[in-house]
Amino acid sequence: MLLQTTKPPNFKFRSTSIDFFNLYLPSKNPTKCFTELPRTTKPQRSYLRDVSNRLSLDSSTCVKLIQNATKSGSVIHGKLLHAHMIKNSFKPCLFLLNNLLNLYCRFGEIRLAYQLFDKMNERNVVSYNLLVSGYTQVGFYDKVLNVFNDARMGGQKLDKFTYAGVINVCAKTEDLEMGKLIHGLVVVGGLGGRVLVTNSLIDMYCKCGKIDQARLLFEKSDELDNVSWNSLISGYVRIGANEEIFRILVKMHRNGLDMTTYTMGCVLRACGTDFDDSVIYGRILHGCTLKLGLDLDIVVGTALLDMYAKTGHLDDAISVFYFIPDKNIVMYNAMIAGLIQTDTVSDDCANRAFNLFFQMQRQGMKPSKFTFSSLLKACNAVEAFEYGKQIHAQVWKNDFQFDEFVGSALIDLYSLLGSTDDGLKCFNLIPKLDVVSWTSMIKGHIRNGHFESAVALFQELLASGGKTDEFIISTMLAACADLATGRSGEQVQGYGIKIGIGNSTTVQNSQICMYAKSGDIDSANMTFEEMKDPDVASWSAIICSNAQHGCAGDALKLFELMKYLGTAPNQITFLGVLTACSHGGLVEEGLRYFTSMHKDHGITIDVKHYGCVVDILARAGRLADTKNFILNSGLEDSPVMWRSLLSACRVYKDIVTAKHAAEKVIELEPQEAASYLLLNNIYVDAGIELPASEVRELMKDREIKKEPGLSWIEVGNKIHSFVVGDKSHPMSHIICERLETILEKIKKISYVDDEIYCQYY
Repeated sequence: MLLQTTKPPNFKFRSTSIDFFNLYLPSKNPTKCFTELPRTTKPQRSYLRDVSNRLSLDSSTCVKLIQNATKSGSVIHGKLLHAHMIKNSFKPCLFLLNNLLNLYCRFGEIRLAYQLFDKMNERNVVSYNLLVSGYTQVGFYDKVLNVFNDARMGGQKLDKFTYAGVINVCAKTEDLEMGKLIHGLVVVGGLGGRVLVTNSLIDMYCKCGKIDQARLLFEKSDELDNVSWNSLISGYVRIGANEEIFRILVKMHRNGLDMTTYTMGCVLRACGTDFDDSVIYGRILHGCTLKLGLDLDIVVGTALLDMYAKTGHLDDAISVFYFIPDKNIVMYNAMIAGLIQTDTVSDDCANRAFNLFFQMQRQGMKPSKFTFSSLLKACNAVEAFEYGKQIHAQVWKNDFQFDEFVGSALIDLYSLLGSTDDGLKCFNLIPKLDVVSWTSMIKGHIRNGHFESAVALFQELLASGGKTDEFIISTMLAACADLATGRSGEQVQGYGIKIGIGNSTTVQNSQICMYAKSGDIDSANMTFEEMKDPDVASWSAIICSNAQHGCAGDALKLFELMKYLGTAPNQITFLGVLTACSHGGLVEEGLRYFTSMHKDHGITIDVKHYGCVVDILARAGRLADTKNFILNSGLEDSPVMWRSLLSACRVYKDIVTAKHAAEKVIELEPQEAASYLLLNNIYVDAGIELPASEVRELMKDREIKKEPGLSWIEVGNKIHSFVVGDKSHPMSHIICERLETILEKIKKISYVDDEIYCQYY
């Protein structure tokens, strides 16, 4: 009941079905006090405190007030009542305290929850269960185990909810040993037959990778429900045991259990993986959803959309998307991700993804970090960099600039733009750097030729105690390959072996490339021979490596062995094969392999493959055939192919074809210095000075300069870089003297063209 009340402040309350002042009249029910309360202003809150200080409530009324505050999500009013009880020395009962504890735990006020729990003179199993739930909700998993141990040490009898809660924590942390220990306590405590505990144990074993134990527990349990079946299905989905998933689904149906939205979602996710007839199974399940009336469910619809997108059936995915009437942000994210998850994102798919983003905004949906990471990936894939900058502005507007996933996508964006400094700014904003962020940053420096900076970043990662994985080790090996420093690469490989990932296929593939680029083809071949299960990338790497080293016969033998062992080649494999034919002078073989790419293997031929054929014909001196091939390829606007022909013209001293090829390539790339220099050298070699001087004048008029070549050398575990004519080294005069001595010795055993010597030294 209320004591004599003060006069309420003179204001009107906004949009509430219950007048704020009337709530506190003696004739009104006090249990309504915390239902549908309006947003209060400062004078209103002051009045509320004044009124609450005059309340005289018993435990029953306080419990109802707390329960109403919990239902309406009004934590502030629960705190107010708690303060009122403390101020008036009210002695609450255990039931009331547990209700207040439930309020704090449910809405993430875990500090207040623990303070309340700590001061409770009396606790029961409900108190412990509520705190376990609260800590689990906010991710304080170690605290959950502490509460569990305290309860056991204090002699508290625990129930199925306690054990289920702790087992769920073991599942989340994948702590198998602790999970087994709790399982033993469950059996000793006589709770092994409770379906709630059984379900938690099945889920824990599945998430810890022990599917056999989960299946054994499932088979031996007398009481099972839908959750039990779904947990086991999820476990098999996790390990990709697709045939077993469908066996369990059929058995579940025969046992008369309903296939829920969760069940269908799990099985449809399995159909999104790459296995035989996955799309057929997915379409059958799609039919089941129609029959069961689940086709309009948002969870099932999202799973269907994801399944079709991952299996390359984008039209079906789009149909499912537009069929669902009430879409949420998860479904939009799934559709956007589905449009850009292919290896080569088309402009059409990228535009559709951007249009979906605009549609989301028009409908007032707030984008998530997954939305932005997918959109940035689309920008990177189609090189829509200006639009990527606009997305970056939206990232700031929605406060996702500190997210590691979004940050990594932004780093990729700016590294593709050639702006590693902007990428570094995004990198430094991420408070919790993960392996993806570090990998993106290192790759960005490698992509822009900053190999030394990439090595320094890797050293910084190790010094900070950050985690590494096979992808970052692979990336570092690529940096060492571009630096041509085999010793540093071996050190990185050794570190990979030390942390247990040195023998992964991804790392060994990069190791092959590193050895090959460092000039050690024997070590590259040895690494490949030691691989237990080489994939298509492994075969492609070793074939390309041998091709680049002029071992054409070995490269082609490896290609035939690859096909014999059943590994299907890809575009990169054929680049290596065609390169081998080019370097080995195998013209007819090269043309035959080129023809078989699409005819026998269904591989799309791109400009790089055409460029290889141009190189094959040009190296063989068939310059007229080369020119005709370019004109008939439909890619006559490719400067790469004309430059290959131009290079061959210098070798075979064909000035007429060279002039035509130079005109084409200069027209296509007017600022590329290499084309001008090639034409100039052709004229110089032929002794035609006037056209050569005209080419040099043209370069001068257009302000075209050749960037000096940059080289690296590893001395004493340190990497040094230098350019042509570099005199910055303190011992440069000694280096030049030593070079003179070496060149004199070379002259004694072979012939060195003095003109070329003077031109390049």
